[in-house]
Amino acid sequence: MSAKAPTGSVCVVNRRSLLRSAAGLAGALCCHAGLAERSGWAAAQPEKLSAKGERMAYGLVTYMWAADWTLDELLERCAAAEVRGVELRTTHRHGVEPDLSPQQRRLVAQKFAASHVTLVGLGSNERLDHPDPDALRQAVETVKAFVRLSHDVGGTGVKVKPDRFHPNVPQEKTIQQIGQTLNELAEFAEGFGQQIRLEVHGQCAPLPIIRKILDVATHPNVAICWNSNAQDLEGDGLEANFRLVADRLGATCHVRELDRTDYPYAKLIELLVDVDYEGWVMTEATSKLDDPVAALRHQRELFAQLVHQARRRFADK
Repeated sequence: MSAKAPTGSVCVVNRRSLLRSAAGLAGALCCHAGLAERSGWAAAQPEKLSAKGERMAYGLVTYMWAADWTLDELLERCAAAEVRGVELRTTHRHGVEPDLSPQQRRLVAQKFAASHVTLVGLGSNERLDHPDPDALRQAVETVKAFVRLSHDVGGTGVKVKPDRFHPNVPQEKTIQQIGQTLNELAEFAEGFGQQIRLEVHGQCAPLPIIRKILDVATHPNVAICWNSNAQDLEGDGLEANFRLVADRLGATCHVRELDRTDYPYAKLIELLVDVDYEGWVMTEATSKLDDPVAALRHQRELFAQLVHQARRRFADK
């Protein structure tokens, strides 16, 4: 799978915003040209930016900043901060869970449709590493329930976890199991227009391990959710680890606060721009919030700055 987001996620939202932006830009340029002509001033040359990365978008994972927000509060605060996409994690106060009735599912879909916020998908907490066959089968059936739910409420995919290795079970056996289970889920989800997103997580987080899983999970509807872990910096470093899995990036990429200094977020954004990523870069932050809207707006602005800087660097190459 390429680094492109599935149809119905990023591109739909950006098409609207691009049309609005294009209209506003055209008006501004006409006004500027008229002033320049009347005054004799020479128009400034537009800044050169690479076309790469222009369709990346910023969003929020409801773990943990929005864990105690109702769905209405979530939509209101995201709209106020101009955050255009969310991934809803299970167990949180918004209550978007597989036990919703058909009527309740329609109401959730209607609320998103009436807002300026895209439901990018659902974050299940299901693990695919269980050595017990019954526990694994239960996890698979739960993920399938989330797939149906995501389809019904207007999402485009479901997140799952690899997650860990177990005593007396060879690592290669667990890797094979996770990969084969992902293939089963991906085939099922494809029928609902949903992507299966493997979060880079837990003891399986080192990217060489994720690459091994992906080599088994060959179904094109399996993608990874980059998770900005400390393990990304191990071995040959961030860029080498990123390149291991860049061909299977899905519609979601998780980050923490972009102004933290324990992870090279500027470099990550540069790598995403380089592969012309079209998905959602979504904050999954744990710090305490005094003003949720201000915090979200600040992170969105930081994201825009980093993308702009990366696109400018690539334009100079």
